[in-house]
Amino acid sequence: MKKHLQVLLGLLVVSSLLLVACGGTPAANTAAPGEATTAPEEPSGPVEVRWFVGLGAGAQPEQLAGQEEVVAAFNEAHDDIELVLEIVQNDVASDTLSTQIAAGNAPDIVGPVGVEGSNLFTGLFADLQPLIDSSGYDLSVYDPATVEFYREPSGALTGLPFAVYPSFIYYNTTLFDEAGLEYPPHSVGDPYVMPDGTEVDWDYDTLREIGMLLTVDASGNDATNEDFDPANIVQFGYHTQFTDARGEATQFGAASFVDGSGNAVIPDNWRAYFNFTNEAVWTDYWQPNNTYLNSDLLLAGNAFGSGNAAMAAIHLWCHGCYSGADFDIAVMPAYNGEVTAKLHADTFKIMDSSANKEAAFTVLSYLLDEGAPTLLIAYGGMPARQSLQADYFSTLDDAHEQQIDWDVAIEMLGYPDNPNHQSNMPNFARATERINEFQSLWRGTAGVDIDAELDALQTDLQAIFDEAN
Repeated sequence: MKKHLQVLLGLLVVSSLLLVACGGTPAANTAAPGEATTAPEEPSGPVEVRWFVGLGAGAQPEQLAGQEEVVAAFNEAHDDIELVLEIVQNDVASDTLSTQIAAGNAPDIVGPVGVEGSNLFTGLFADLQPLIDSSGYDLSVYDPATVEFYREPSGALTGLPFAVYPSFIYYNTTLFDEAGLEYPPHSVGDPYVMPDGTEVDWDYDTLREIGMLLTVDASGNDATNEDFDPANIVQFGYHTQFTDARGEATQFGAASFVDGSGNAVIPDNWRAYFNFTNEAVWTDYWQPNNTYLNSDLLLAGNAFGSGNAAMAAIHLWCHGCYSGADFDIAVMPAYNGEVTAKLHADTFKIMDSSANKEAAFTVLSYLLDEGAPTLLIAYGGMPARQSLQADYFSTLDDAHEQQIDWDVAIEMLGYPDNPNHQSNMPNFARATERINEFQSLWRGTAGVDIDAELDALQTDLQAIFDEAN
């Protein structure tokens, strides 16, 4: 029947065009001024809003029930909107969404998705600010810094805080006790107390000093001892774990290898970081090189989890990476007086092509508000919404017999890296590959001229960026 109607409508349109071409005119509206005319029929039934899941979490079997529960609850509460869930496996989600977009069949909402998962679709997400303003959506329930985290350079706000994974210092309390050292500070601005009782700033110079004291060779000598043997280290002071070169460098402040014009740059603070850490690895030995890092001593990359690294900078999602009870968390050190705690965060985004943005924002608000408790349990994320954080951390307490100071994680949310260390770059995959090559080079090879290699990296990145134009 639907096909016959489409054919009939097509014939009517053609007949109208032929009439005009032959000098005729379509029938005019003969209603008198002020006389009611027949209004076009309103579409019947609820507006359909499609929710695409798969760019990040959400496609795992254990996560399906929670999402389906939220969809059912939303549809039960809304007669005017029908929420439709589309789940695609992560390994094909980007290609599937790209195909839908190219076919003019994009979904309305995508997520949960992180910064890196969004990169392929940069420029295709709606600015939520007009929808926030028109609906009166309350942003005060979030840390303002986490809201601004989603602000694009253009000023568009393309996401709102949902599941967040701040980073901070994990430290092994047993190793600190054995060395007779005070624990690192739990609040930004608090000093560190050195062994002689002196209070000093908690910065990267202090981190280096205690990191060397916590780096020990097989004979029990720490890295400050002239008899220290760097070929037989059994314990390291510090490692920046589970991240790439951009994630490492962000400790010295948020920046980017791309300037505002799309050209390759080496930020001064990142150049300082790589020189600082190269010295830490190959001169002072308080951070591991790749040989140590990939060894059984450090569990082939899980340095803190091995119990043989006294400190590590990692995200909250790694609270279970170490099975021992002898750890707590501390705030990130400062560089030039500024603290940066790189952030991983998942959110939901509305496609700019959506024909139903208002309805999509109603759904998005529901996912962030009423649906959040269920979804956060399914995804295992820390709530960005402050009122939900206490309950979340109580569940983490059940997983750890010691009392961890989770207030540190909450405080670190106020110091995110913006631009984010996973932010987009031209020719993203190839650029990332070249940056990883640089990271492998200096961590795997002694005597590298960092400044020369950074200059070469900039030249190569520029060529890679140019390929994308």
